[in-house]
Amino acid sequence: MPLPTRSLGQTGLDITTMGLGTWAIGGAGWAYGWGPQDDASSLGAMRRAVVLGINWIDTAPAYGLGHAEELVGRFLAELPVGERPFVFTKCGLLCDPARPFAEPKRDLRPETIRRECEASLQRLGVERIDLYQFHWPDDTSTPVEYSWETMLRLVEEGKIRAAAVCNFDVGLLELCEARGHVAAVQLPLSLIRRESAGNEIPWCVEHGTGVLCYSPMQSGLLTGRFTVAAVERLPHDDWRRQNPEFQQPRLGRNLALGDALSPIAQRHGSTVPAVAVAWTIQWPGVTGAIVGARGPEQVDGWIGAATLSLTPEDLDEIVTAVHRTGAGDGPARPQDVETWKWAVGVQE
Repeated sequence: MPLPTRSLGQTGLDITTMGLGTWAIGGAGWAYGWGPQDDASSLGAMRRAVVLGINWIDTAPAYGLGHAEELVGRFLAELPVGERPFVFTKCGLLCDPARPFAEPKRDLRPETIRRECEASLQRLGVERIDLYQFHWPDDTSTPVEYSWETMLRLVEEGKIRAAAVCNFDVGLLELCEARGHVAAVQLPLSLIRRESAGNEIPWCVEHGTGVLCYSPMQSGLLTGRFTVAAVERLPHDDWRRQNPEFQQPRLGRNLALGDALSPIAQRHGSTVPAVAVAWTIQWPGVTGAIVGARGPEQVDGWIGAATLSLTPEDLDEIVTAVHRTGAGDGPARPQDVETWKWAVGVQE
């Protein structure tokens, strides 16, 4: 059965409500790696996702210093052109191969954007990137308008189909939109990180911009399988060891929220990961969720989110669990957005 699709803003792309994320399959050996990763398992995850109906893959040159893009390129080469998923990638987050564990630089200078675009096209083995995204805001003092004009020219030149951004706030989005339409915005959204639901997502709805949410399972915390002991067993070079969400007191709250999803999953004959992802997909304005997998079995664990419809009672139970555990921040349901904005002093 084909998976449900939604229009990605005004791009003309109809995408499944979930896409495969490749952050973890970039492997170890860089600042935000997830520890050792087997390439055969990574390719297996991509094959499984596409077989089950996923029609887009999100990647980035920063993931494994280009390794994730290379693996995506190997996978695409296995398929006839007409059967390939859409490919979304990024630019502007530069890692130094000589110092791979140093903090990556955020560089959106026009010459950097063009150089990275050409490198990604080569690694992916494609003639055009379906969605090209700024990975993070710039730290080089380059006016965002100059950066965005370069992206728009890449569209005109046929190197990319649509131009988008990640992790931009409303102020930066307004500056870009004034020069040319922002096709999509990629934002963090999970039951733990809910802030974008009250800030950027409403802006996207108003401007006809697609929304892709990343880390809907909060990097494993909302899978129902994570424990304090599991955090302690993470490889020494797994970035999650240093992340505040994986440290107390947040860790205990986050795990308690993940556990609270289990009864809902059982009622639907589903899984905790599927419930966590389904919550993000059902948020108004969200086009699709980027869900990672390090092997085929992980894809099987969350693919059910595509057809899982959470009931009003389920959503009320989730809101209760959010309040009871104190996990995360941001509105837990759409009707709470304005109240949350007022409480935290968000300016319109």
